[in-house]
Amino acid sequence: MGRLQHHHRSRSASSSSFARSSDTAATDADARSLAADATVDCPFGHVNGLTRADLRETAYEVFFMSCRAAGGGRLNYFPAGESGGGGGDVSPTIGAGPRGGTGMSVVNSRVKRALGLKARRSSQPTTARVSSMNASSAPGSPGRAMWAMSQPSTPVSPGKGRRPMTSAEIMRQQMRVTEQNDARLRKTLMRTLVGQVGRKAETIVLPLELLRQVKLTDFADSGEHHQWQRRQLKLLEAGLIAHPSLPHDRLNAVVLRFREVMQAADARAIDTGKTSDAMQALCNAVHALAWRSAPGSKAAGGEACHWADGYPLNVLLYVSLLQAIFDLKEETVVLDEVDELLELMRRTWPTLGITKMLHNMCFAWVLFQQYVVTGQIEPDLAGAALAMLTEVAADAKQENRDPVYARVLSSILATIHDWSEKRMLGYHEWFGNSSCGAGGAMAMEGALSLALATTQIISDNAIFTSISTAETEHEDCSVGSFAGDRVDYYVRCSTRSAFTKILENGLGQGDSLIIDRHDDEDPGDILARLAGDTEQIALSERDAFGPVLRRWHPFPGAVAAVTLHGCFGVVLKQYLGKATGLSNELVHVLHAAGRLEKALVQMVVEDVADSDDGGKSVVREVVPYDVESIVFGFLRTWVEERLKICRECMPRAKETESWMPRSKNEPYAQSAVELMKLAKATVDEFFGIPVAVRGDLVQDLADGMEAIFLEYISFLTSCGSKQSYLPSLPPLTRCNQDSKIIRLWKKAATPCRAPVSSPRAHGHHQGQGGMASGGQNPRPSTSRGTQRLYVRLNTLHFILSHVHALDKSLSFFSRGRCSSPSSAATARLLAPCSHFDRARAAAQSAVGHVAEVAAYRLIFLDSHHSFYDGLYVGGVADARIRPALRTLKQNLSLLLSVLVDRAQPVAVREVMKASFQAFLLVLVAGGGDRSFTKEDHGMVEEDFRSLKRAFCTRGEGVVTEEVVDGEAEAAESVVALMGQTAEQLVEELSIACELNGTASSAGQRMPLPETTWRWSRTDPDTILRVLCHRDDEVASHYLKRAFQLPKRR
Repeated sequence: MGRLQHHHRSRSASSSSFARSSDTAATDADARSLAADATVDCPFGHVNGLTRADLRETAYEVFFMSCRAAGGGRLNYFPAGESGGGGGDVSPTIGAGPRGGTGMSVVNSRVKRALGLKARRSSQPTTARVSSMNASSAPGSPGRAMWAMSQPSTPVSPGKGRRPMTSAEIMRQQMRVTEQNDARLRKTLMRTLVGQVGRKAETIVLPLELLRQVKLTDFADSGEHHQWQRRQLKLLEAGLIAHPSLPHDRLNAVVLRFREVMQAADARAIDTGKTSDAMQALCNAVHALAWRSAPGSKAAGGEACHWADGYPLNVLLYVSLLQAIFDLKEETVVLDEVDELLELMRRTWPTLGITKMLHNMCFAWVLFQQYVVTGQIEPDLAGAALAMLTEVAADAKQENRDPVYARVLSSILATIHDWSEKRMLGYHEWFGNSSCGAGGAMAMEGALSLALATTQIISDNAIFTSISTAETEHEDCSVGSFAGDRVDYYVRCSTRSAFTKILENGLGQGDSLIIDRHDDEDPGDILARLAGDTEQIALSERDAFGPVLRRWHPFPGAVAAVTLHGCFGVVLKQYLGKATGLSNELVHVLHAAGRLEKALVQMVVEDVADSDDGGKSVVREVVPYDVESIVFGFLRTWVEERLKICRECMPRAKETESWMPRSKNEPYAQSAVELMKLAKATVDEFFGIPVAVRGDLVQDLADGMEAIFLEYISFLTSCGSKQSYLPSLPPLTRCNQDSKIIRLWKKAATPCRAPVSSPRAHGHHQGQGGMASGGQNPRPSTSRGTQRLYVRLNTLHFILSHVHALDKSLSFFSRGRCSSPSSAATARLLAPCSHFDRARAAAQSAVGHVAEVAAYRLIFLDSHHSFYDGLYVGGVADARIRPALRTLKQNLSLLLSVLVDRAQPVAVREVMKASFQAFLLVLVAGGGDRSFTKEDHGMVEEDFRSLKRAFCTRGEGVVTEEVVDGEAEAAESVVALMGQTAEQLVEELSIACELNGTASSAGQRMPLPETTWRWSRTDPDTILRVLCHRDDEVASHYLKRAFQLPKRR
């Protein structure tokens, strides 16, 4: 036997390090292969009981056996530079080299050059002869060859450097076979071939030989041995029974005996010794099944056995071998040694029943599968697969094809065709991702080329009846070539699919294109967006896909534009068929449809400009939308529909409005903002409708909108009245005058009694508590309810400003537009405003009402603890107005921060009125906890001046001093009454009663004056209430005598 030359690879990793990681690498590769199956199905099916790893290891065993047992061509390799010739860059050939090797230069791989694959290293060869080869290992030495096939792949000592890898080691590494399994295989082959020089590999049933030679001691444990033994038996079952190359009766005695051995091996490992009955039965069954000849075959018995040449087992094993040509780390790269590896794989053909035609098919499939597995990022792999499909096309035309070849060819072509055509029928989805970039265009070109190539082969071979290829729908638009017609079909289908997808995305889960939708989104918005998305599809077709498709079609962009125009036209027609009136959405849709039509027609014109016939066949497909003629019939209905939509805002506002501001910058009610936005949009869209004559519709629109505004303003003013916050007047009583002895006793007993035992002490405690709690900077006491009233005020002013703007817009547009923008702005400002006079008047009245209610709520509800319920309770000196003023100032600051500028003067003025009213009620209707003396007049007068100053200074100029003085006149007159004596007050009361006609007759009790709530110095009720609060004996006697008023309890 000849010597085994070493094949050198420029790899630094040793075989031992690979052995440690082979299991992990195999697992990763299988995971990637499984992921590929999710993308493209294996066309050969599967073998039950054998995993991918099992098939890969078996393929390596067959490969090694075939190369080891080859008689004239062993596992040798001689670079062209060392073949004895002149060297240099010669063209390599596949075949026996001058010394039984392949005779090829790795750098100039014929296979890679023929497939269009780039060499990985162009500066240095990837193979070299072993420098450490001694003289005794000359060519033809059988000892050297036996040593190379039997020795494990171990590196040399560090002192001599690493030994280059042999061809066997390259394949072992590529096939991810461990050193342990490799060593068992070498030992088995050495024992099998001892004394059988020249025995052919196809006469060896390798699994049976492995079962004979490999013992339990060759494994780490019995479990591993049992698992390995079951794999060999499963392999024999697959090759001899499940998928034999020569059919047999599966119920004959031999098959049954084999089944019995299989069942016994499932429970535990069988004894493979020479004296074992199970092993003897297995050998007999295997020989009977493997050494059979086909009926009518001239081959002599014993020349070949059939254990691995049945389909699909043989193809699966051979594909596993072919997958070894790809680099494990760079999966898109084909090894530079592919020529030698393919030549060595050729030696497995007799064992696996592979022919040149089957090899071409399998090689094309492996290149295609690797292209898919690696994410279609390497266009060279697609080009290589196409190059092999060219060979396949030539092979497919031959007559008398083997049935197995026809079956394999049909399966592979169907799989590649289905995969590529699936992508071409939806290339917008598969290759239209913006992240794909230039890679997407290359991937699309690869898929299109594969689709055209497989479709051409299928069309040329009528035998493939199971593979269907769709025909072009538009025969009158044929471009005159097979490829052009297929591309035309792909463009139409993919464009229609892309349009359908964006339509479904816009409709969500709805199963109807436009009608019978129950979600909140208007179909018009969907259709308008659809028009924009449709134009984007056309643009991407022109920019991204057009350059690729033009290689096969003269005007693909025009075909796509026409298809999109027709698709959108179908949806538009359905939408218009259900439209009952002209809406803003309808106008928007029609405008969008007009823009889309214009853009698509422009694309068609540009794309067919260079064609021979001007693209007449494509242009004839365009049916105009006729947008302008649709608008005119719906204008009055449009006005009614829009007013109905505006009216529908009112029930929703009444149900959901919480009077919370939209934001700090927009302190208005959400419902008002929505209403005014809708009103403004209605006016803008109304005048944006492209019609020349509107007649009386402007006034009809204005009247309808004004009615809606009046209803909303009425809703705004429904916030109650000030009377709901005014306290009820206490009954008229006279102050209780205690005797001097009782007063002295109370004064002496005060330290021993609770501080709240008397009303005055209780009031004093409350006043001091209010000051303590308030501190120097008390917090505002404005409640959320009052702040919501502030939002109502802001909303009223918001409505006023927008109603005024809408009025000007209606007046301006109804008189016609101006030519220049500057003159239009001036005309709009000067336009008379007369459409919403009633709404403006109602809003102005509502501002005063809401401001009054908010002010009374602030003073009498929010500030009651420091004002009406705290001021002067228990005595003037002990409960002055200073704490109440601090709280008032904080509330005014909050008011100014919440209200808009236009609402502040009215609101502050109403707060001032409410404050003066509360101050007067303290003086004239303070209840039993308050009493005054003439000496308190100075302090009360001073407190009222402080209250006036609070509005002059804290209002920051929103209320002038003249307004403050005018509103304070009534309160000042009442304060002046408190400075008079009881006798003077009695006289004032008598005069006032006479003037009002309520004086009593002689000897009769004087009737109580009527309470008018108009407190003044001339009002009898006001003077009487001042007397009731006068802590004076004269006042008490007068009230008892004249009005029979009781004392306070």
